[in-house]
Amino acid sequence: MAMITVDGVAVKTPSAFSWGLQDVSDPASGRTLDALMHKNRIAQKRKISLSWNHPTPQEASAILQAFNPEYVRVRYPDALSGTNETRTFYVGDRSAPMKIWTVRNKRYSQVSFDIIER
Repeated sequence: MAMITVDGVAVKTPSAFSWGLQDVSDPASGRTLDALMHKNRIAQKRKISLSWNHPTPQEASAILQAFNPEYVRVRYPDALSGTNETRTFYVGDRSAPMKIWTVRNKRYSQVSFDIIER
């Protein structure tokens, strides 16, 4: 089974996968005059940093196209639950710096971006 699927389609296993959990706080959150923090958490959202090292142009294109829709349903290993979960994400800025581009060897250095839970 693939480590990650996007909208039901397996994608190449990333070279790096960094799971994170972000708290979303009420806009009225903050410190009171006694310096006590009132966080008022209203939600928690996942943020996953993904990268693929040295992909070919075809691999880079397949990865970027899979994550190109405005929102994607991603199945991934979730650190908090300890199981595979499927959640809806949007994609942050993507980058794909060039490593080498010769007649017989075309590679990107890396394809990387974050996906953030909707």
